[in-house]
Amino acid sequence: MFDGIQFLNKEFFWLLLVLPLAIVWYVFKHKSQTAELKISSLKGFKITNSWLPKLRHLLFVLRLVALGLLIVAIARPQSVDVSTKTKTTRGIDIVMAIDVSASMLAKDLSPNRLEALKKVAAEFIKGRPNDRIGLVEYAGESYTKTPITSDKSIVIRSLRSIKYNNIIEGGTAIGMGLATSVNRLKDSKATSKVIILLTDGVNNSGFIDPKIASELAVEYGIKTYTIGLGTNGMALSPIGILPNGTFQYGRVQVEIDEVLLKEIAQVTGGKYFRATNNKKLEDIYKEINKLEKTEVEEFKFYNYEEKYRILVILAGLLLCVELLLRFTIFRSFV
Repeated sequence: MFDGIQFLNKEFFWLLLVLPLAIVWYVFKHKSQTAELKISSLKGFKITNSWLPKLRHLLFVLRLVALGLLIVAIARPQSVDVSTKTKTTRGIDIVMAIDVSASMLAKDLSPNRLEALKKVAAEFIKGRPNDRIGLVEYAGESYTKTPITSDKSIVIRSLRSIKYNNIIEGGTAIGMGLATSVNRLKDSKATSKVIILLTDGVNNSGFIDPKIASELAVEYGIKTYTIGLGTNGMALSPIGILPNGTFQYGRVQVEIDEVLLKEIAQVTGGKYFRATNNKKLEDIYKEINKLEKTEVEEFKFYNYEEKYRILVILAGLLLCVELLLRFTIFRSFV
């Protein structure tokens, strides 16, 4: 009955304690006002089974219920309809630059570096509902996989479709990957522009120097977070292709140009991270998620509907019925 109802003046419910006191008072009053006549025999009296005297207590019940309704009414029952409007006051455009060279198939992360990254990056994207996100792939060259968009389903589908292929020139062109990402963001009107650049190697390909690409990022006010992906020491990595087309794996020394990645992050106002296992990779994306917060302004509108009026009307009707019965049908008994 009271689902979705709140009471503005709950303290008035203490008045309900008057009701049991009124019942006790009525019982004692009734006993004291009941007349008794002692006679030796009832043979001279005609016995009638009239129900009217028994119903006279109905008058008190009506008055008691009316009082209870009035107490609930002054407690101000209300129904509240809350509508929410969200306004994003500060949007962030993010480009994720992902290394797709053959070394990303190394198995030092489970099941391999690329698949581990795709899983963590998908969760990161899902956690940024108010931002626009794009994807850039790079190996020996780079290209835009997905332009920045607010449609997260498109971005996640594109992310899941990323895989190693031999169409892209081999190698690791960090400068190319960064420059392509800058090109996607340079015309953005967003207040904050961010690149998350991930690699597991050193810059050994491409015709754009990473330092030049960093200067372009600074010029366009683009912050860059860099992630070095790979364990410390040796990792089981592709070293060749077998006749059946599958990779041959061997133990290879992990080489990541951390000096370059740190410099890119520092120059652009970002931060460098090293992910040596799946857990650290997850923690890195969580930290970036905390560092780059989108400011969201939420407006709540409350529509109050008063419910006390119907209670007052019911109480008034009950009192009218009680008075009508008192001065008509029960006039001889009260």
